[in-house]
Amino acid sequence: MDISKYDKEKADSKYFTARWICSQDLLPEARVAMRDIAAAHEADLAFLSPGFNADEVKVLAMDMDSTLINIECIDEIADFTGKKAAVSEITEATMRGEIKDFKESLRRRVALLEGVSADVLDSVYKERLRPNPGAAELLTGANTSGLYTLLVSGGFTFFTEKLRKELGFKQTQANTLEIVDGKLTGKVIGDIVDGAAKNAFLEQACLLMNCHKKNSITMGDGSNDIPMMLGSGISVAYKAKPIVKEKADAAFDRVGLDAALLLIA
Repeated sequence: MDISKYDKEKADSKYFTARWICSQDLLPEARVAMRDIAAAHEADLAFLSPGFNADEVKVLAMDMDSTLINIECIDEIADFTGKKAAVSEITEATMRGEIKDFKESLRRRVALLEGVSADVLDSVYKERLRPNPGAAELLTGANTSGLYTLLVSGGFTFFTEKLRKELGFKQTQANTLEIVDGKLTGKVIGDIVDGAAKNAFLEQACLLMNCHKKNSITMGDGSNDIPMMLGSGISVAYKAKPIVKEKADAAFDRVGLDAALLLIA
């Protein structure tokens, strides 16, 4: 195997970047080994396929909880009721891929929120939710470049809509919590946004932009992000579960979200 460095780029970036060309495809175990070596030097790696053309990327699709933002919103809502441990346990098992049915997982977690005041949602947004480092820069750069920016989440519309206005997403898709008399009923309204739905919304965005899924960049951290990430032009696992890193082209554990702009520049 021949690996040769061919350029160092983006000297004006806050990140130091370099690229290498590999003479053959890397097996999954080779990628893992190279990421381990990079980690020892506090670096992140992205593997770009030979056919990837950054100029052809037209869509950015990303997850919300623990990707765009610093928290899992449902866990923090549950914390106000003293049920965070029970909800978090289900959340973590789902994101690791141990619970395969995301819809059933979400129903179980939302049911534990029955009776919670709807005011808690605003408290979570104001007191606990923060965009992850580089989020604003990523959206500014993507929108300036003319990308269609899609926030697609298995979380809740209360938060995605606020983030759409704050950060400038073109479109958001998420689940709607049912609220009656100012309290959560423990149910969601309408179809649940799971991994398959995330992928479907991405494909719809690509149709809107008259492009293919390979002309998109995707970002996520949990197993339900994998369907939309597979087949995209480049997939980024952001501080993700191992099952996601194994399948992603890039794994960001140290850099901010805005480092994705370097991959599509």
